[in-house]
Amino acid sequence: MPVLRETEFTGEVVWLGHVPAGGSIRAKAIDALKLEFSGDKGERHEGLNRASCVRVKNLYPQGTEIRNVRQLSVLSAEEMDATAKEIGLDRLDPSFLGVSILLRGIPDFTHLPPSSRLQGRDGVTITVDMENRPCVNPGREIEADQPGYGASFKPAAQGRRGVTAWVERPGQLRLGDQMSLFVPDQRAWAP
Repeated sequence: MPVLRETEFTGEVVWLGHVPAGGSIRAKAIDALKLEFSGDKGERHEGLNRASCVRVKNLYPQGTEIRNVRQLSVLSAEEMDATAKEIGLDRLDPSFLGVSILLRGIPDFTHLPPSSRLQGRDGVTITVDMENRPCVNPGREIEADQPGYGASFKPAAQGRRGVTAWVERPGQLRLGDQMSLFVPDQRAWAP
């Protein structure tokens, strides 16, 4: 019996981005994303391992080498639209948020269970690590292009900042591709 259950949900890839290493989180729009086991080559979060950050400070001293499970930033177009509306914008440019993959069609996306899988038609598969909590960096990018709106991003994006993910099976994604959602076949934790 499989431990991952295919759902009826698919997400359409509506935007792809590449965040060059060594700069801001601003992504460059691309038409195709070639994913390797280490992520997107030359991208800010590429690598099999990474230095630990504030997100895991209760586990490791900052800078400790750990497995890289945040190679990608995956967001929901619907949730991003809701965030834009809350801060008073008609739309948010995904490049401001450091988006790797923007999907349309999967409800409550930010709260997908950890270890869920998103699989493209050629077999490329990414594994959800966990919710990507909002930080101030996207607000800085928004503020640079749309003054007066950046500071509102972090509170408006609570619960809809998407997820971090890592590559389980390499392959390529293109605009318009569909990604099928698989979730762990287990009950919710209830201690």
